Amino acid sequence: MSYIRKEKRLALAALDYAGMSKKDLQKLAREILEEGMHGLCFSPYEEGQKPGDQISEEQIRRRMEIIAPYTDWIRSFSCTEGNEEIPRIAREFGIKSMAGAWLGDDPEINANEIKNLIEITNQGYVDIAAVGNEVMLRGDLNEDQLLDFIQQVKDGINVDVPVAYVDAYYEFAERPRIADACDVILANCYPFWEGCDMDYSLLYIKDMYQRALRAGNGKKVIISETGWPSQGTSLEGAYPSYENYLKYFMNMMKWAQEDDIEIFYFSSFDESWKVGAEGDVGAYWGLWDKDEQLKF
Repeated sequence: MSYIRKEKRLALAALDYAGMSKKDLQKLAREILEEGMHGLCFSPYEEGQKPGDQISEEQIRRRMEIIAPYTDWIRSFSCTEGNEEIPRIAREFGIKSMAGAWLGDDPEINANEIKNLIEITNQGYVDIAAVGNEVMLRGDLNEDQLLDFIQQVKDGINVDVPVAYVDAYYEFAERPRIADACDVILANCYPFWEGCDMDYSLLYIKDMYQRALRAGNGKKVIISETGWPSQGTSLEGAYPSYENYLKYFMNMMKWAQEDDIEIFYFSSFDESWKVGAEGDVGAYWGLWDKDEQLKF
């Protein structure tokens, strides 16, 4: 019994990085990556591309081949402009998909996203159907509109696949109707964006996860995004750095393994277009850089 209690205490702690050089951290991160992970958020856009551009099957397949040895799942964010091919190509590599319909304030785009999500789900390429990402956080739709889209997907699919919505963890507590409508809770959890110091980030995200669990009233909670930028401007106590980026990744993988937490790590590849919405840190969340080279 005392041994079990000791193990539970250890699970609260991050890995011990004291005295580790940059090279030591890189080596350990590589070993942890090679052990594999539950999921990766898939970054399809090459340098010079951005959402709204058509992406090719060739670039999806090339990037899928790079990440395939390391992940069981991928998460995609859109079902238009070539993104709808991501789950099909992932299936070729034996990878499961959480496929997302990107919803915003354009009714025509929303309709196409929902239509294509239903289609690829019914074709058997989708393992979790995610209807929208942070729509409530951005204020692009109201609750009734989002709930209608979730119901459209539930009504439109003829396979047994969970249908849910992705948002910041706290939105589900604030919007119980949305939590009730989801088959699983897909919670984005970023200690970085809440200005949390790296040293406290593991305990911080565990609290985020617990809050999502309470909002779900017994439903399964999946962390649909979390990560740490490898460079850029700090946010309050949160400092982007190469070392912090490595440590956060390793802490998340250790926690996921110890407590059986399903995490979709953000992200697979650096994408320069993200600086527009997020500032300079936006371009540096990938495990691989913009040129598709592993960063450690």
